[in-house]
Amino acid sequence: MNWLLIFIPVTIALEWLAPAKHLLLFIASSLAILPLAAWMGQATEHLAERMGEGIGGLLNATFGNAAELIIAIAALRAGLHDVVKASIAGSIVGNILLVLGASMLAGGLRHPEQHFNAVAARSQATMLTLAAIGLILPAVYNVAVGQRSSGSLGGLSITISVVLLAVYCLFLVFSLVTHSALFTGTHDAEEREVSTPPWSAGRAALVLAAATVMIAWMSEILVGAIDPVAKESGLSKAFVGVFIVAILGNAAEHATSVTAAIKNRMDLSLSIAIGSSVQVALFVAPVLVLVSLVIGPAPMNLTFPAGMVLIVLLSVLITGQVAGDGRSDWLKGVQLLAVYLILAVTYFFLPDPGVPSSP
Repeated sequence: MNWLLIFIPVTIALEWLAPAKHLLLFIASSLAILPLAAWMGQATEHLAERMGEGIGGLLNATFGNAAELIIAIAALRAGLHDVVKASIAGSIVGNILLVLGASMLAGGLRHPEQHFNAVAARSQATMLTLAAIGLILPAVYNVAVGQRSSGSLGGLSITISVVLLAVYCLFLVFSLVTHSALFTGTHDAEEREVSTPPWSAGRAALVLAAATVMIAWMSEILVGAIDPVAKESGLSKAFVGVFIVAILGNAAEHATSVTAAIKNRMDLSLSIAIGSSVQVALFVAPVLVLVSLVIGPAPMNLTFPAGMVLIVLLSVLITGQVAGDGRSDWLKGVQLLAVYLILAVTYFFLPDPGVPSSP
């Protein structure tokens, strides 16, 4: 897909010379992200060869979510808390349903049955459940207390954010230091030997960082074009934020996870798909709450609309069931994709899903 790199200068030229051509900007930036995501995927695979599936997946998720973090901070400055919350929920749901589902389907069509580290998968699924609890309770508190929650909701959100960040840091210590043996991948050593010699860790990290910077740039242009295009097509802001922005914003994770699954590297695929959702819920969302205290017109809280909390909870529940036994096939991929399609269709037909316009 390297020839698609031509769309990077095309996108930049359109941004400077024809910023009102929103549809052209949308198409060009989308095409520009594809080869960058492919390069990001290659760098991740080489890092995984050098450092292991777990660390490779973590680095891919971290660099992939860097673009979302940058875009979300820009939205915070503008006070677009509803867009930020929609993108967070959409990223969590998209990674564990769309990315993981597509990976299991693609890998299952190539291999009758695939296996992965069930201990690592269950550990990450538990972290997702913790994240769902952290998102549910502020919403429940807001409903239970009502208007009286306006003063204390900010303090509750900050406290929960600090707890989630602390648990995520401890999870990294657990998975990478104290219990790293439990997260060892099942990728066959002989398969590694016959593959292309891996890049050096420095080269792979440099390519990963460069691709991330360019994806962040293209994604920012893309997101800026989505809202006008959505208005022209009559789509709701919630549908655009939860599904369209999340799909395009996670293009790097999509490409890398599916490619890894096709190559029968399901540990790397799960580490990217589920690990990215864990990072968004336990790191990106809390960081945005804390950052909003110093930038933007007003602080952001963790009170997500009830509909978004529900889709995150349902996604976490089915992911825990699908990923808990250490094996996957194409039918499991279809099941995850079916849930994602049902949620997307439901949001598509909702004229006003209840996304608030105020923080």
